[in-house]
Amino acid sequence: MKISFHGAARSVTGSRHVVQSGGTRVLLDCGLFQGRRQEADRKNRTLGFEAKSVDAVLLSHAHIDHSGALPALAKQGFSGKVYLTRATGDLADVMLEDSARIQESDCAYVNKKERRRGKACRRPYYDADDVRAITGRFTGVRYDDVFPVRPRLKASFHDAGHILGSAAIRLMATASGSTTTVLFTGDLGRKQMPILRDPAPPPPCDVLIIESTYGDRLHSETEEAAKQKAQDLVAHAVAHRSKIIVPAFAVGRTQDLVMWLKALVKEGRIAPLPIYIDSPMALRATEVFRRHPECYDEQTYRILTSEGDPFMARYIHYVTSVQESQKLNNLSGPCVIIAASGMCEGGRVLHHLKHAISDEANIIAIVGFQAEHTLGRKLVEGWETVPIFGVPTPRRAQVVRFNGLSAHADRDDLLAYVRAIQPTPAKVFVVHGEEKQSCSLAAAIRTEHPRIDVVVPEPGSTHDL
Repeated sequence: MKISFHGAARSVTGSRHVVQSGGTRVLLDCGLFQGRRQEADRKNRTLGFEAKSVDAVLLSHAHIDHSGALPALAKQGFSGKVYLTRATGDLADVMLEDSARIQESDCAYVNKKERRRGKACRRPYYDADDVRAITGRFTGVRYDDVFPVRPRLKASFHDAGHILGSAAIRLMATASGSTTTVLFTGDLGRKQMPILRDPAPPPPCDVLIIESTYGDRLHSETEEAAKQKAQDLVAHAVAHRSKIIVPAFAVGRTQDLVMWLKALVKEGRIAPLPIYIDSPMALRATEVFRRHPECYDEQTYRILTSEGDPFMARYIHYVTSVQESQKLNNLSGPCVIIAASGMCEGGRVLHHLKHAISDEANIIAIVGFQAEHTLGRKLVEGWETVPIFGVPTPRRAQVVRFNGLSAHADRDDLLAYVRAIQPTPAKVFVVHGEEKQSCSLAAAIRTEHPRIDVVVPEPGSTHDL
């Protein structure tokens, strides 16, 4: 067996890992890179492996940094099946279609400016036809069911608690009478988070591929501290009639935020104020959430069955049309605008930032992880001038970070996950984290488990098991 790492190796985006067993090649995730435009463009146009050589894809969840290159895979000749949970299939269908639309829209916007400078035009990585070509090969499976992928290769999905439908993937490959088991965490969630069940305990494995997004840190912000911070921000917005702009993933983070803000209103912590969910995809994704209560935790299921729709309220408005979105730029506060993308690398949030970022009364609330070189990361790092659509733009708005709302497992959670695998795996690959985070988690695993061979793979490297 061999494993090759073509993305999310010493970086936190573009998850792509190829497992080869005998004559079979299986791809774990097929995500888009996000970050520096030129580097991301190069990596998203070249997958790092021959698409036609891949027999099947197993997808951990629908976030674009894990699923977003699937249409490009089909465009380059992949003809096999994509195995995923049913909820992930429904979400990925929505997200990939939206990804194609955003690429076309952003390219058209940038190209209009580039032509004036005599520069070459940018092209989308794929279009709606490529999306339909891959979603037609989706094969949905239930959590914990063991299913055949190819002869002598079986798999199962185990609830990862990160977003709706997210899963750790277990591969069981048989050769020469013996079986080798690989467990890929995808992105692991946290306990006691809104909507979803807690991550399931890990099944036994010989080889573990574990994410390390927060591999060197803990989620130190308590729930009460986050609530107080939100209360203060809303009070500021009311006093200054200003806007709170929240870049958020349309899938997972937006639904979490809606329920969290509703809870603050119900508790009397904040007064109801207009909340605009400016994302057609967020509305479609929320409809998918409604269709999959089997993924809910007990509290959310109880709200759904006793109090009605957990994602609606009289002060929550879902914005779909471009015209409605544009009107928000001229809207007077106080209000909250939640828009994708979560790392500010595309979509409607860029337009809202463009119009709001130069006003010191406005607030930009960061609620999720921001990958290196993304606009969101530059905002978190406090850059006074940031590039929006390639144009240097002064930042005067206040940037506030909410660490306690992350949907990723932190260092202690990740170490506890490794600890729970019995018997201990022989080998661990640490992926999906910036180099500092991955190396820190790897060192901690080695300290706790000196007999485990722990590797932080280099991008493009292949490891023979």
